[in-house]
Amino acid sequence: MCIAAFSWLDHPFYSLILLQNRDEYHSRPTKAVEWWEGGDILGGRDELAGGTWLACSRSGRVAFLTNVLERDVMLDAKSRGDLPVVFLKSEEGPKEFAEKLARDAHKYNGFNLVLADVVARKMVYVTNRPAGEPITIHEVSPGTHVLSNARLNSPWHKVQRLRQGFKELLQKSKGGDEAGGGLPTKEMVEKLMRDQVKADQNRLPKICSLDWEFGLSSIYVEVDTPLGCYGTRSTAIVTVEDDGKAVFYEKYLEDGIWKEKTVGYRVNKTRQ
Repeated sequence: MCIAAFSWLDHPFYSLILLQNRDEYHSRPTKAVEWWEGGDILGGRDELAGGTWLACSRSGRVAFLTNVLERDVMLDAKSRGDLPVVFLKSEEGPKEFAEKLARDAHKYNGFNLVLADVVARKMVYVTNRPAGEPITIHEVSPGTHVLSNARLNSPWHKVQRLRQGFKELLQKSKGGDEAGGGLPTKEMVEKLMRDQVKADQNRLPKICSLDWEFGLSSIYVEVDTPLGCYGTRSTAIVTVEDDGKAVFYEKYLEDGIWKEKTVGYRVNKTRQ
């Protein structure tokens, strides 16, 4: 289902600091973060549908998504994982891309999509839920935000818990003397994104079965199902400094073993 916390244009050294857990069946074929064919898209890849949940480009564009928790889904829906890829390959700005997407948004199951252009300093949030209503598009303001499986900054237990912890660690990092010197990346992964504290039953959204919702109610998810283990199988941190230095760090599960990979690059700020 995924959960993401991000700081947007709200840090003395970083334009963007993004943390995201990807929740999926552990058996689903997946590639860890790498440069895709052509060399301009960086991210993990869902080998079953071919898309991604989080990716970025050398030109300073970033896209990530989460599914919307809902009882009923369309079996013939288009793959939501295609949306970040199509945006990164396009030349349209975040808002323009979102407005164009509105025409086909009903063909997808429920999604939350964040599109950013770090160079242009523009970010939008898009969702196609509630079903049957016009797509929602709004510009994301500078600050700290959390996206789970309802609307951006919805007051779910794990959203509020992650938001508070993220803000506390960000505040520590703002006291550093130089760019990148105070960002506690490892602490963010272990302290924030491995949190298994679940919600009280009276704080569950009551959309699906309570057992399923309870299993998904922590930041770090691990649920046994008839189809195998479902839960957090990767944690990513993407940072883009004001001078264009970018880092994509991923801690991911492969064949039952947790591994790490870091890819650094520079954003091309001279693009037309």
